Amino acid sequence: MIFTVTLNPALDKEYKVPQIVFDDVMRMASMRVDFGGKGFNVSRMLKSLGAKSTALGFVGGHTGDVITTGLESLDIPVDFTLIQGETRTNISIVDQGEHHYVKLNESGPAVTEAEINGLLKKIDTLITQGDFWVLSGSLPLGVPDDIYAQIIRKVNKANAYVVLDASGLSLQLGIEAKPYLIKPNIHELNELLGVDIQDAKALPNYLAELHGQGVNNILVSLGKEGALLSDSQRCFLGSPPKIFAQNPIGAGDSMVAGMVWRLAAGDSPQEALPWSLACGTAAASLPGTGVPSPAQVKEIYQAIIIEEL
Repeated sequence: MIFTVTLNPALDKEYKVPQIVFDDVMRMASMRVDFGGKGFNVSRMLKSLGAKSTALGFVGGHTGDVITTGLESLDIPVDFTLIQGETRTNISIVDQGEHHYVKLNESGPAVTEAEINGLLKKIDTLITQGDFWVLSGSLPLGVPDDIYAQIIRKVNKANAYVVLDASGLSLQLGIEAKPYLIKPNIHELNELLGVDIQDAKALPNYLAELHGQGVNNILVSLGKEGALLSDSQRCFLGSPPKIFAQNPIGAGDSMVAGMVWRLAAGDSPQEALPWSLACGTAAASLPGTGVPSPAQVKEIYQAIIIEEL
């Protein structure tokens, strides 16, 4: 079974404009609404791939109701912890001409200690040996920075697996709890290590420190350059075909979904890498946080190049 945990979900609204300008009114060319939050994006991609997952996290208010109803309408099981605050709304403004974008993320509602404990108790009742748990995204107000570390220790104790996609202190503390796999992007990795690496082929020299802290697998998303996978013994670079990237937002979440999909099916991380990269690349080719079809993923998978570094 696969579970996704989204502690700071959002309703994502994307506005397309002919050109992003400042100090003037911009007229929308189109608008779309998605059920946002990194874990939700993972669940939606898994659904497209034919894999079942259950979405957990905090939701509240009218926006929370919209997200719950929306995910259920997509046949994605949910088991949310209700909070008193209103779930946030995020806004993206996409320039149709230059293909630049501006993304505005609300910080999210404050979560109480009782609500946090309710989620942790729920997780205790759901963990089963061999499950995969995807912990991803930012933390809302009131949630401690070590929340992911707390969940990782619970999951590890049950002999299940955690994929952690976070940043900053929550990632740093999560690593100390020894997740099975982490998926930083190149910017998050540089921040974590206190370096400024631009050449992907130089990355293996810096990852030993993280492996030494107990992380078995590190998947680094490199944007249009692809992804790098390290398992402490070997390191692989995956390169995707060139595509027209309409919106890279959410592509990393689809990459996580592709990885977990294949891991849950029994593949090794190395075997899962091209599928993971294909899912992320296919997602980047779609508008908004669109979800690619299995056919779109397979087409890109066939063009992925993997090389050992």
